[in-house]
Amino acid sequence: MGPTGAGPPRRRAAGRRRLLTLTLSLAAHLAVLAALLSARHQTLPAEPPPMVVALVGLTPEPDHGGPPAAAQAATTPPEPPKAPVKPTPPRPDVKPIPASERPEPTPAPPSLSEAQVASAATAGSGTAEGSGAGAGGQPCDMVRRLQAALRKDARIQAAVAEADHAPGQGRRALYVWNGDWIRSSGQDGNGLAAVREAIMWEVAFAPETCRAERVHGLVLLSLNDGGSGRLVMGGGDWRWSDLLRPHAGG
Repeated sequence: MGPTGAGPPRRRAAGRRRLLTLTLSLAAHLAVLAALLSARHQTLPAEPPPMVVALVGLTPEPDHGGPPAAAQAATTPPEPPKAPVKPTPPRPDVKPIPASERPEPTPAPPSLSEAQVASAATAGSGTAEGSGAGAGGQPCDMVRRLQAALRKDARIQAAVAEADHAPGQGRRALYVWNGDWIRSSGQDGNGLAAVREAIMWEVAFAPETCRAERVHGLVLLSLNDGGSGRLVMGGGDWRWSDLLRPHAGG
């Protein structure tokens, strides 16, 4: 047999092979497509059940009493503004003073009680043991002379009034000379400085016969008619001229 007789069978065999190949390819594609659809169906989540919503109408309760809110707000008085709170200042740091450094109280000036000056000579009572006479032949009354001079001096009045108000002084008479000028606390020199100078000045310009008079005991000078502001001098036997000496025996 020649080549021409073998051609148709070969073509038919080749056609069957192509058909088989297409069939297998189509089956494979269908299998892959079926697998993909099956996997997608399995991975999709199940839809949740639908939510049921119920609408309930709430009716407000009736207001049984009380004024309306606007009226109540109008009748309520506003609160007064609060005063600002002032900060408390810190306490001062005060250091205690040791007992040894504390100032000592001022002692009362030397003085005598009512009983001690009861027998003292006063103005007009006479103090001289002799019969001395002053200017114009008048008898010496040195107590009256000194008392009158001291009453006219405002400086003396102030000094004696200050001494009378010292603690513990009371109505006692200030003792300024007992043969020597007695030192008072806070004064310059012995005796009340202003009183000492005024008395020494007045005695120095008194007549010599009056300065030489002898006096026994105490002499009381009163700077006021009411009895306040009293000065005491003397003790034992002495002369008015003794007041001119700054110190006893000088």
